[in-house]
Amino acid sequence: MAGAAGRSGERRHALEWRRAAVGAERRGTIWRRTWTGTLVMGIVNVTPDSFSDGGTSLRRDDAVGAARAAWRAGAHVVDVGGASTRPGAEDVPVAVEADRVVGVVRDLAADPGGLISIDTTSPEVAVAALEAGADVVNDVTGLRDPDMRTVVAAAGVPAVVMHMQGSPRTMQHDPRYHDVVAEVGAWLRDAAEAADEAGVSSVLLDPGFGFGKLPEHNRALLLATPALAALGRPVLVGASRKGTLGVVTGEVVPERRDPASLAVHLEAARLGAAMVRVHDVAAHVQALAVRRWIDG
Repeated sequence: MAGAAGRSGERRHALEWRRAAVGAERRGTIWRRTWTGTLVMGIVNVTPDSFSDGGTSLRRDDAVGAARAAWRAGAHVVDVGGASTRPGAEDVPVAVEADRVVGVVRDLAADPGGLISIDTTSPEVAVAALEAGADVVNDVTGLRDPDMRTVVAAAGVPAVVMHMQGSPRTMQHDPRYHDVVAEVGAWLRDAAEAADEAGVSSVLLDPGFGFGKLPEHNRALLLATPALAALGRPVLVGASRKGTLGVVTGEVVPERRDPASLAVHLEAARLGAAMVRVHDVAAHVQALAVRRWIDG
């Protein structure tokens, strides 16, 4: 749910749960979290093969430590994933994915410093993570699977609904659009309405920067953030260290693309994004704070 602009022109945003969640206020049978401006979601990849930081948090203790460090740095959400969605990524068996993430989520939920998101396309992994204490489901397939919609609705938690053309294995082979903004916007609107009909408490819309899109598609969608926000849902932008930024800057090492990531996410925030998904939490928190100071 996205609302009108706040005191400094920042859009108001809201997510709803049908169970208690960190930072959410109870209103009858609903817990609602509202904010203005742009929150930070920190990435925690419990994988050996993610495009930027694969293997750095594969051990449970390392992943828990990375998530807690993200909270301390100012992230409002940590996004825990156990299966890489980089271009060309192979499928991960459900049992392997669950083994990577469920213990991490359980440890974090025992003493949460913020919200916990589970980054998965598997309904089975989502169920296990939600039972372990996850607060949000981040599904890069946009809840296409009716079983995933059922799982999220039954848990009473919000979901991130992301657009992706194709699958991680094939999405960058030859992405094509007639009108990328219109097509992605219509797809996100329909996916959100399908989530509503299934009983999902609320959704964030993610245009899927780099997921079946060329640099010109990503640029068009970034600039269309106000139009996507006008669909009436919070918008999440996740450009952190993506390949497009390497094309633009010439930087071939993903870990060196944080300055480029900041530039995109500050523009997304200026245009009304409710949340940005990032690797370098501390830098984004500082930059967003200064942007708000400049805006007054």
